[in-house]
Amino acid sequence: HTHTHTHARTHTHTHTHTMAEKWDQYITQEDAVTYRVKKGYVPNMRTDVKFFVNDPLKDLLYKEVLKAADPHVRGGFLPAVAQMANVACLPGIVGESMAMPDTHSGYGFPIGGVAAFDMDDPEAVVSPGGVGFDINCGVRLLRTNLMEEDVTPFKEQLAQSLFDHIPVGVGSKGVLPTTPESLNDALRLGVDWSLREGYAWPEDKEHCEEYGRMLNADPNAVSRRAKMRGLPQLGTLGAGNHYVEIQVVDEIFNPAAADKMGITKVGQVVAFIHSGSRGLGHQVASDALREMEKAMAKDKIEVNDRQLACARISSSAGQKYLKGMAAAANYAWCNRQALTFLTRQCFAKLFKKTPLELDMHLIYDTSHNVAKIEEHQVNGVTKRLLVHRKGSTRAFPPHHPQIPIDYQFTGQPVLIGGTMGTCSYVLTGTKKGFETTFGSTCHGAGRALSRSSSRANISAESVLSELKRKGISIRVASPKLIMEEAPDSYKDVSDVVDSCETAGISLKCLKLRPIAVIKG
Repeated sequence: HTHTHTHARTHTHTHTHTMAEKWDQYITQEDAVTYRVKKGYVPNMRTDVKFFVNDPLKDLLYKEVLKAADPHVRGGFLPAVAQMANVACLPGIVGESMAMPDTHSGYGFPIGGVAAFDMDDPEAVVSPGGVGFDINCGVRLLRTNLMEEDVTPFKEQLAQSLFDHIPVGVGSKGVLPTTPESLNDALRLGVDWSLREGYAWPEDKEHCEEYGRMLNADPNAVSRRAKMRGLPQLGTLGAGNHYVEIQVVDEIFNPAAADKMGITKVGQVVAFIHSGSRGLGHQVASDALREMEKAMAKDKIEVNDRQLACARISSSAGQKYLKGMAAAANYAWCNRQALTFLTRQCFAKLFKKTPLELDMHLIYDTSHNVAKIEEHQVNGVTKRLLVHRKGSTRAFPPHHPQIPIDYQFTGQPVLIGGTMGTCSYVLTGTKKGFETTFGSTCHGAGRALSRSSSRANISAESVLSELKRKGISIRVASPKLIMEEAPDSYKDVSDVVDSCETAGISLKCLKLRPIAVIKG
């Protein structure tokens, strides 16, 4: 995405050149996958940086640093390591500025970034760059009682039916009838709105983070322009990396946890839905960044990178953003719920059974672009923190009060979407992760190539023929975008998940492989 706010980089290349030299000076390896960046890597750091990567992933991060130091490469984002270090300079940060194994550079914060700010510190800030433009982009997983052999003969029909029912692509319009009043209700109520309108089952709500509704949402904090963008798009998949995949269970690593999710055997068919808040969330983020630039001047907040625009949590700009962000998050849940409704309808029609007879229950819905108020222990003291997770997933441990009853003994399910046509994973949260990363883990594969270099190096035909060779049915609204989403553009999701497991911040439960993909 090119954003209107991408500010031209002001730093000279001598600055990034020293970054590569500073790597050896400031970055130490603590164990097989844990690295620490000491204060001083960039000026004004208030705390250290910690990131989790295995060797192949570490090489990709180092390459980013070297590429930024190359005088022939202009523009683009700062390397992820430098971005993490700049986040460590923000007022009110608690613990380390962290990055998950799928990290790569993004707008302001790196993708895979996690940072927590003390709600009781009057200086502490909220930064839209720590949430991302696609607010509450997230994934959900539906189970079925069908097996691969039941679905294989109908794979093409199923892919076509999903493609016909689900509006996909950049300008796609939703099929749900929405009025401006109804949209305001959706922004306020989240999945409660979907339930009222008949798009959700009551138990779907139990299996969403925050029960599918952030209570501090205020539709009045969402601009008219954002609402105009969101009105026609409710119940649409969108483009880019968003998709609906029909997958089969390929491996079960933790049968007890899988059983709690209703997954009992290899070969069982599931549906994986990845979407966000569409144009509405993007507009909320853009509006907030503009307002925060003014707020920073007023409150004299200095940051190393203009993309880290932020406002004090307690300020009017900070509060307005948090209310608008929550409303956009609620919109995203309504959106994924609408896609769930359409997916259930497609299956019911094709297999001539009701969605309930097909056991199409929601296993879980996780957000990976959101800031939330949570309680965590910091140096033995319980604190209320605003935890920013951008391209990172909440992964709460067993017995945490905020996870559903069904998962109290297993830990929260964490859904990790692979790249189009590769495998996906379901992980579970751990106590160690809760103590070391504020209960956070990775969110997917994470880019290895920028969108523009993917387009330059990979052809759409090669991607599509490779998927066909694997026996994957695919329907795509915009083939041009296929190169950007090609598996070669991404890190290996297995490397990412294994790094999280080695670090102990989440554990593997299921491996899923796709048999059909519907994409924007």
